[in-house]
Amino acid sequence: MNNKDNLSPVERIKTGSNGLRGTLKESLSDDFTGAIREDDQTLIKFHGMYQQDDRDRREERVAKKLEWLYSYMIRLRLPGGFLTSEQWIGLNEVAKEHSTGTIKITTRQTIQLHGILKSHLRPTIQEFNLQHLDSIAACGDVNRNVTCTSNPSESPLHQEVYELAGKISEMCLPKTKAYYDIWIDDELLIDRKAEEDPLYQDRYLPRKLKIGIAIPPNNDVDVFINDIALIAIIENNKVIGYNIAAGGGLGATHGNEATYPRLASLLGFVDTEEKALKAVYEIITVQRDFGNRSDRKLSRLKYTIDKLGIDSYRKEVEKRTGFAFEAAKEFKFEQRKDRYGWVQNHEGKWFYTVFVEHGRVLDIEEYPLKSGLLKIAETGKVNFRFTCNQNLLLADIQEEDKEHIESLLKAFGISDATDNASALRKNSVACVALNTCSLALAEAQRYLPSLVTKIEPVLEKYGLLQDDITIRMTGCPNGCGRSPNAEIGFVGTAYGKYNLHIGGDRLGLRLNTKFKENIGESEILATLDELFGIYVKEKETEETFGDFSYRYLQTIK
Repeated sequence: MNNKDNLSPVERIKTGSNGLRGTLKESLSDDFTGAIREDDQTLIKFHGMYQQDDRDRREERVAKKLEWLYSYMIRLRLPGGFLTSEQWIGLNEVAKEHSTGTIKITTRQTIQLHGILKSHLRPTIQEFNLQHLDSIAACGDVNRNVTCTSNPSESPLHQEVYELAGKISEMCLPKTKAYYDIWIDDELLIDRKAEEDPLYQDRYLPRKLKIGIAIPPNNDVDVFINDIALIAIIENNKVIGYNIAAGGGLGATHGNEATYPRLASLLGFVDTEEKALKAVYEIITVQRDFGNRSDRKLSRLKYTIDKLGIDSYRKEVEKRTGFAFEAAKEFKFEQRKDRYGWVQNHEGKWFYTVFVEHGRVLDIEEYPLKSGLLKIAETGKVNFRFTCNQNLLLADIQEEDKEHIESLLKAFGISDATDNASALRKNSVACVALNTCSLALAEAQRYLPSLVTKIEPVLEKYGLLQDDITIRMTGCPNGCGRSPNAEIGFVGTAYGKYNLHIGGDRLGLRLNTKFKENIGESEILATLDELFGIYVKEKETEETFGDFSYRYLQTIK
């Protein structure tokens, strides 16, 4: 158990927060600053928000003796990543009125809005509430947005798995009504007895926790990077249960060898949904009770498992659930990508996956993506689903409506942009990084598109332009862009400098390895040119770049 006498400052903020309320109401009413009080900056995360500032304008603001230009990011809680067309229309209006206007699709299958001023926070949340949307527990030391395989055409049983994601999300919500008290109705009468929380107590978790559910053969959710991973096992067109794994997480800290990325370890199989829910719940309680509350850099579930040992962790979970895990069932992943373009499911409904580079839905002069998607939503003939690769599905389209939707995709250049993007670009992921993330050391989403443009001619030289190589970039080692789990991964070290990692596999079952440190663009391009050349000459039959580079790393050690 934890040493209660050596708690981090964040632990004291949580337990003394009056159910995550703190002094948020007082912070919001302070018109003399765009920031909120320091302790409240921790608590606001539990409400799905981060305080940020425009780092591009820091020097200018300081020179003018002005405080930093503070604003807020709000992240929605969307288990399984689903919105109706009406909600997408409402989201567009909120983005226009209260944020930068850009809608950001995240790697957690949800939506973020950036640049929201403090005075706009309550109106934004209240407008979301009218659309039956919320941001509760989308950040903070609790379970985050629950992800699941995004495309219903993957399996006739997709709906069952998607509904499980919603049940897990609901089960893991904090019991406090602080969100409604602060953001919706500041005169709300609260039944404090009803706020007692057997899962989180008043401590919540030592750190964030992420859950994902995959339906083989597609690992589009990158399931093993989650703290808790569920793999649906399907036999004779029936979900017979779930393999459950724990201990994934990609964050690390430069120069701190005690921190590292890790993929989840299989605990075993459970044969009912009820057992799956119970197992998830008790995995969380074990982390609550045994996780590191002194050093937040070592507080994720992966470190708890490695400290206790996987067998001891499993036994503690089994003691709490009252049942033992069965041996894990066999499963096979065959890909880890989105199915771009049109696909049809078992009900005859159509789905179109739109390529959205790094999840940024906005209009630029030559490509009015945001306007096109709004026009499509206004037909009322589609739903919207989000993928963990930061893309968007136009979902549940009836046969008689497909031609009209197709014409709009063409008119706004959406289908052309999707069809014409290279395989490398379609398999790229980047985190937000600069200019808003306070942790970022380098660019990511603003830089990776141009870097891919410079890599594409190198790929073309070697006949690899349509090779599905995964490439990912994060502005720091925190791992939000999932770069440790890519065939080619970049981790920012300083402005314009990155560590280059290679050797991850294409299916998300093996992490990559650092190959070169602190290099800039010219060395990145020269290194990849050399590696691609060797790959083409020496690769084995059907060998992917990730598998080749993993083998190559072994030969040069």
